[in-house]
Amino acid sequence: MLQLILGGARSGKSRLAEQIAKDSGLSVVYIATAQALDDEMQQRIEHHRQQRPEHWQVCEEPIYLADRLLQCDQPNQLILVDCLTLWLTNLLLAEDTTLQQQQTEKFLAVLAQLQAQIILVSNETGLGVVPMGEISRRFVDEAGRLHQALGQLAHKVTFCVAGLPMILKDEK
Repeated sequence: MLQLILGGARSGKSRLAEQIAKDSGLSVVYIATAQALDDEMQQRIEHHRQQRPEHWQVCEEPIYLADRLLQCDQPNQLILVDCLTLWLTNLLLAEDTTLQQQQTEKFLAVLAQLQAQIILVSNETGLGVVPMGEISRRFVDEAGRLHQALGQLAHKVTFCVAGLPMILKDEK
């Protein structure tokens, strides 16, 4: 089963994903895509660490998410990826300008092969004004394309607002 959980900043999406993982009764692998490049991000990462159960296996993967998913995949397991928009940012800021397209295509292809239950967390960025800068517009466009593709693949899609989940799709 593939679940996509979308929401804005501080919408409750990570908390919801973590609660679903806890309630699953499965062994959990948490794949973190953030990079601690400054003090603020280090604090955010530490906050997320404190929220997770200590017995979860945690892997950090800022770029090669598809490869990491294949490495971690096992039946009777849940893999939680938090978050796709940080992963996308890492790809867009990489020196290799082809990396984002290559890794996104590989990621989408790998999802159908996985045996584990998957929860993907991502920020919905396309609800506000169109950003002024070129890289910001590209980010919003690429995130929107990724979310549309994942929305088609996912069995369940949830949108979080004010800590409240709204089910957009549920194919049981």
